[in-house]
Amino acid sequence: MIKRLFDWLIQPLGLIAVSIAVLALFSLAAYGINTTQQPPAQPIQFPHRTHIAFGVQCLYCHPGAARGPAAGIPSQSKCWGCHQQIAKTNDPKSELRFLKAAVESGTPIQWIPVAQVPDFVQFNHRAHIAAGKNCEDCHGDMTNLTLAENPQVFNMGWCLACHVKNAGDDHAKLVKLTDCGTCHY
Repeated sequence: MIKRLFDWLIQPLGLIAVSIAVLALFSLAAYGINTTQQPPAQPIQFPHRTHIAFGVQCLYCHPGAARGPAAGIPSQSKCWGCHQQIAKTNDPKSELRFLKAAVESGTPIQWIPVAQVPDFVQFNHRAHIAAGKNCEDCHGDMTNLTLAENPQVFNMGWCLACHVKNAGDDHAKLVKLTDCGTCHY
């Protein structure tokens, strides 16, 4: 039975079938990887570049980054504090209409996190801010973006390369920054 299968596989029709199967698996893997790298659809198309152009600092809206592991998402009341004074809030084509509707109904906006690490990784924003890292070092230049998206794949290789670069010639710092327990605890 197995010999007949191998004999069929070396025939032209068998080789075509194997090629199609390999291409299908490769295409499925490529689609899966591409899908995980796309920014998720958000309830409001939040224009980072507009807010940055007005001089709003990252830590104003994401104060958790300076205090703990998660940057956090601003509350509706923080957004509404500024936006209730903007005439565009009543524009039926403006994204602000969704904020206004959420505030008036008391329904929280369900934001979808963009930059996530797996559960077995313990990432702490505070440690990176304290080390002098800027938000754009990891999250890219938001002045050119409407919706937040990852400028690179957040994976262990990318993080380790940064840790090694930041350790420089200091061997003790290199050992600490590349120790598994630094991020996996």
